[in-house]
Amino acid sequence: MTVPALLVLLFCLRGRAGLSPHFLQQPEDLVVLLGEEARLPCALGTYSGLVQWTKDGLALGGERDLPGWSRYWISGNAASGQHDLHIRPVELEDQASYECQATQAGLRSRPAQLHVLVPPEAPHVLGGPSVSLVAGVPANLTCQSRGDARPTPELLWFRDGVRLDGTTSYQTLLKKGTTESVESILSLTPSSHDDGATLVCRARSQALPAGRDTAITLSLQYSPVVTLSAEPQTVQEGEKVTFLCQARAQPPVTGYRWAKGGSPVLGARGPILEVVADASFLTAPVSCEVSNAVGSANRSTAVDVQFGPILLAKPEPMSVDLGEDASFSCAWRGNPLPRVTWTRRGVAQVLGYGPTLRLPSVGPEDAGDYVCKAEPGLSGLGGGAAEARLTVNAPPVVTALHSAPAFLWGPARLQCLVFASPAPEAVVWSWDEGFLEKGSQGRFLVETFPAPEGRVGQGPGLISVLHISATQESDFSRGFNCSARNRLGEGGTWVSLGRRDSLPTVPIVAGVASSAMTLLMVITGVALCCWCQGKASFSKQKNLVRIPGSSHGSSLQGPEEEETGSSEDQGPIMHMDSSDLVLDEEGALETKDPTNGYYKVRGVSPSASPNSCVTSLQLKSAGIFNLP
Repeated sequence: MTVPALLVLLFCLRGRAGLSPHFLQQPEDLVVLLGEEARLPCALGTYSGLVQWTKDGLALGGERDLPGWSRYWISGNAASGQHDLHIRPVELEDQASYECQATQAGLRSRPAQLHVLVPPEAPHVLGGPSVSLVAGVPANLTCQSRGDARPTPELLWFRDGVRLDGTTSYQTLLKKGTTESVESILSLTPSSHDDGATLVCRARSQALPAGRDTAITLSLQYSPVVTLSAEPQTVQEGEKVTFLCQARAQPPVTGYRWAKGGSPVLGARGPILEVVADASFLTAPVSCEVSNAVGSANRSTAVDVQFGPILLAKPEPMSVDLGEDASFSCAWRGNPLPRVTWTRRGVAQVLGYGPTLRLPSVGPEDAGDYVCKAEPGLSGLGGGAAEARLTVNAPPVVTALHSAPAFLWGPARLQCLVFASPAPEAVVWSWDEGFLEKGSQGRFLVETFPAPEGRVGQGPGLISVLHISATQESDFSRGFNCSARNRLGEGGTWVSLGRRDSLPTVPIVAGVASSAMTLLMVITGVALCCWCQGKASFSKQKNLVRIPGSSHGSSLQGPEEEETGSSEDQGPIMHMDSSDLVLDEEGALETKDPTNGYYKVRGVSPSASPNSCVTSLQLKSAGIFNLP
């Protein structure tokens, strides 16, 4: 056997022989739930004397059953040194400091603290189990935990298993004893979606890690939650649309109010509104307002109304100088957006598309009326055209008008036509020895008149007339210049005066003299015949003179028509006294013509016999006389 082994053996034998009492196991701090069993271990070596337990320094006794402490006892084999303290059921008063003592050996174990845990009771939520709140109004929910729970419990809020934040917790001491009350306040602003929601307040501690729950149900009072729909959503103008206003509210709905574009729809009540759609529904939405005791809510919707183009802005007339740019704009509204085309009146060619037409560097040929046109919509309604005139400002355009030939020493008139934009500042007639803008000068007089409209876009027109009171030889051989000017320039033209020959006066005078002699001879013969046969009778009667043609402007009748026509076709009858009948120088009877020879005149004697002299005298304004 080696030396180290011998040394160890000797040491062990020596120690065993001289061992003193000592603790093999000492009690340690213990945490136990109220009502359960607590066990504090204690084991001694090389000791066979009295062993006792103390509680906060108070000896419990040395007997194994611990008389006087019904819930306390000591267990284990005393011979082997096992002296464990048992407490069952543990109560709050058992929470203390415990020691295991070997009195005869003077040994005391280290103190062991027994902690008694009291699980919290189920918390209480004020106002539960159904808490009434108002949607949109901030509110506080209070959860309380009361009792002798040890340690102080923690209060937590949950919804659908998810912990809620935003809580405030604090503790209060009750007036009696040391019992604590713990409160947790949950601040929230509920919405209508929280109606019927379940919230849980949980009290948990070390004594009960799973905690104890108390659930509440939220009962929300809220203003109506509105849903507004239109059927159909897309319509043609003139079709019917039905709006449905659905609402969820607590307390129930008390009323509906409809509006369109912010203006109330008179007579509309209830959740359904039927209307005939027009273009205004596209931009003026329909709204439904629903009310209850808590408040009201409003929802609106627009309808996709398809309608034909409507003219919003017409193109404006333009006046631009020669060579400048011109542009026209017009605005149409429609759904879908209308197709807009530009043309020029009288020309089929499309010049452009869209709301604006641009014409660069315009010339006289660009003047005219331009048409902005929109085709009708899908319904065939709407559409149309609007036009505006483009006037191109340019120097005046002067044209000579036809002037009638004039007689020498007679009056004459010369004319010219002027178109200009802007209007001419002056129109001047000029000739060899002078010029005249307006008024009169010697034999010349100038007048100006508005002219009929000429070419579209050419500007206003006027006619300038040069009057010559007494023509001279030089007027027929020279030219007259008509010129006009405006701010853009000057234009002019030459006008010549034509000459007319004199009438053949000798043959006319001879014919008139011959006709006068023939008339005198006829009248003399007729008068002598009438004088011989019916002088007395004729002079005593009134004579009737019939003038063919009514006072209403009827045309004159010929001799044959007078004899065969009815009395209704004859002219008015003029009554004449015998004083209207006079004798000429040769004693013949002559009838005065009250019409100065313009009408045909017939003298009639109502009392004349068939054998009497009946004279029919027809006078014509043309100087032709007929004797039947």
